[in-house]
Amino acid sequence: MKNAEKTNELPSKKIAMSNAEKQKRYRERQKERGLQEMRGYMSPEAKNCYKLISEQTNWSDSVILSNAVRLTYAAYKNGQIGLLNSWLKNNKL
Repeated sequence: MKNAEKTNELPSKKIAMSNAEKQKRYRERQKERGLQEMRGYMSPEAKNCYKLISEQTNWSDSVILSNAVRLTYAAYKNGQIGLLNSWLKNNKL
């Protein structure tokens, strides 16, 4: 009898996902790829630098942010973070 009941059932439909569910799924896939989302606010000086870098290199936001973090880390590891900060202040960036 159970087999007869199964043949009378309608095929299951895919349930549409909400935007929040899609975003959550996207973030989970990015994490699985080893990527991490970073959020924050840029100062007006940083926005100007971002605009110039973006125009000159055509890099995506992700590439610009990744390179900024890597360059800052390289300056830190090589004892140049003070020099970098001084240069930024002297050039009002």
